[in-house]
Amino acid sequence: MENYREYTGNLHIHSLYSDGSGRHADIAEAAANAGLDFVIVTDHNLRVEGLEGYYGRVLLLIGQEAHNSRRRPQANHLLIYGANQELAPYTFGSAQTLIQKANECGGICYIAHPIERSSPLGEDFHAIPWIDWPIEGVTGLEIWNYMSEFKGLLWSRLAALIYAFLPDWGIRGPYRATLRLWDELLSKGTHLAALGGADAHASRYTMAGITRTIFPYDYLFRCVNTHVLTDGPLTGDESRDRRLIYDALRTGRTWVGYDLPHPTHGFQFFARSGAARRTMGEELKRLGAVTLEVNTPAKGEIRLLRDGQLIGKTTDTTLSYTSAEAGIYRVEVYRKFRGMRVGWIFSSPIYIR
Repeated sequence: MENYREYTGNLHIHSLYSDGSGRHADIAEAAANAGLDFVIVTDHNLRVEGLEGYYGRVLLLIGQEAHNSRRRPQANHLLIYGANQELAPYTFGSAQTLIQKANECGGICYIAHPIERSSPLGEDFHAIPWIDWPIEGVTGLEIWNYMSEFKGLLWSRLAALIYAFLPDWGIRGPYRATLRLWDELLSKGTHLAALGGADAHASRYTMAGITRTIFPYDYLFRCVNTHVLTDGPLTGDESRDRRLIYDALRTGRTWVGYDLPHPTHGFQFFARSGAARRTMGEELKRLGAVTLEVNTPAKGEIRLLRDGQLIGKTTDTTLSYTSAEAGIYRVEVYRKFRGMRVGWIFSSPIYIR
């Protein structure tokens, strides 16, 4: 665990090859401006070849957001990372078949925006939830999708105009329904990591005679990101660093951070029992009592949950809790931002056996 290094990335991005507006070089430049270490471009049903690599200090990787484009209404969008082939031909069968094929290709599957809210402003703003249950073989859930949450705020044209210019007034954190779904799935014995993303398109919209980009890549890359713990440092070797990032995603050594209110870099959540120590995404076998430690980079409302139930809470930068019980432990942290209580940090679970 001492060898783990923290890196910050955004893992849900669209380029001009699907319904985004930017080139891959533009996306990498925006990521560098926002201080990210890596990005993964996930165009719809398309794996673009030949563009992976380091752009300056930012590692740009290529995944895809796969789904049945003929389905009406749209549902079941799957984020796939690390697969070595195009998977769009497998989107017209069942969702489970797509997941199975992605796994066979070495892919890592996360369910995109599993719960969404529709806006009445048009077809482009309809909800796209995940509705085909049960499923097997996914690594985790995108528990917080920035543009998905923004879409749910657009209950009128006036609201759309206000939130387009002042999104901070409306962005609060993952839907409680998404967190409940996550806990329900975890309770069935499946390891499921947390992912957060921008769903960035940098699209331009015109409303009430005003045209603007909603939202630029560099702005979104300062908001909801995924932090990973890699088994060693990134060195600039594209092949090696790609493997390190995907190993972290596959294992679930992740947390979701809303980095706009305050940077979440430096967050820690670990458990120890005897000489054993484990962090997010990992399993710890008890050797007597277990002590769980949480450290945050600034003061927040720290909430420790076991099997979806609150068992510890403090407003501070640290929380320590000792337990003799097995269970699935995860952390939520909230902060005040723009005068409102907003979600700040959401950890992947530690599994205590």
